[in-house]
Amino acid sequence: MERYTLQQRIEIIKIHYKNGENLAETVRKTRKFLGRREAPCRTAIQKLVEKFELLGQLSDVKNKIRARRSRTAENIAAVAKSVEENPGLSIPRRSLELGIPQTSLHRILHKDLGLNAYKVQLTQELKPADHQQRRVFADWVLEMHENDPEFHRKIILSDEAHFHLGGFVNKQNCRIWGSENPRVIVEKPLYPQRVTVWCGLWSGGVIGPYFFENEAGATVTVNGLRYREMINDFLWPELDGIDLDNVYFQQDGATCHTSNETIDLLREKFSDRVISRRGDHNWPPRSCDLTPCDFFLWGHVKEKVYANSPASIQDLKDGIREAIEDIGQPLCDLVMENFMKRIWSCKRGRGGHLPDVIFHY
Repeated sequence: MERYTLQQRIEIIKIHYKNGENLAETVRKTRKFLGRREAPCRTAIQKLVEKFELLGQLSDVKNKIRARRSRTAENIAAVAKSVEENPGLSIPRRSLELGIPQTSLHRILHKDLGLNAYKVQLTQELKPADHQQRRVFADWVLEMHENDPEFHRKIILSDEAHFHLGGFVNKQNCRIWGSENPRVIVEKPLYPQRVTVWCGLWSGGVIGPYFFENEAGATVTVNGLRYREMINDFLWPELDGIDLDNVYFQQDGATCHTSNETIDLLREKFSDRVISRRGDHNWPPRSCDLTPCDFFLWGHVKEKVYANSPASIQDLKDGIREAIEDIGQPLCDLVMENFMKRIWSCKRGRGGHLPDVIFHY
């Protein structure tokens, strides 16, 4: 009845009582009074009459606003102090400590203090000596960049990664809503099928993918001999036509990368410009946050590949090729610019983990 004015409601009540409290007659007379479209229905008239007889009024009753008992200035201040002292405390424990209901505490945190809950991010542990090595590497890159502003476009950064056929299921992020537990089980083979892929990334694009496999097409473990076969049979032909006089090649410190034979083979093309453990310029260990393959390439490719749910190893390999082919040179150039931002951040952090570097593309 909110759309009717108080005067119109009074007229409806008068009509109702004048016609012997006959609802059907009241409806007909009201239609003449307000028009067929605007007139209230039988139920609406009955409710209006009941309100008048019960409360003695025709105006709408406004709901009373409950007083905020828990979200007081004192409680808000107490919660703010508690968060400052211990930001990692859970809502149930903080509720017990402060004597504030969990629902009210949640509203204080979100609405009054404007806070959000963030998950802890796990990263590889840095050993005591790693900070110094990361600082030395960052200083060297920045010095080279100062002498040559195009230096970051002259580094090929490489890495291998495993792609499992079934991807993975993160049960912490998977929820199935229902009235009963569906008891869904995802079977995971003990030795899942996978492919091992090598790629190189630089401002000119992505070199690869190269799959480590035997003549039968089965995935094999990467060792020094197979890694050198990849360099001779795949990498060198891929680099034909590229002026390598000022190009540096980076690889991590895996044992298969750092034998004397492998380092000597890389120096045939890159002379004294090999960035690696036991190379010409040391690559700091446990520095996944600095190499584009780890902080960009593999995550980008896996997101594209597993979105199509590959059903076979061949589907998986085809998906990897397609995802890498879609990465254009402009995007790789942005990745290398982000690499320099990470180097700056590493220097500012005295070789520690990068505090908050976000890659946009």
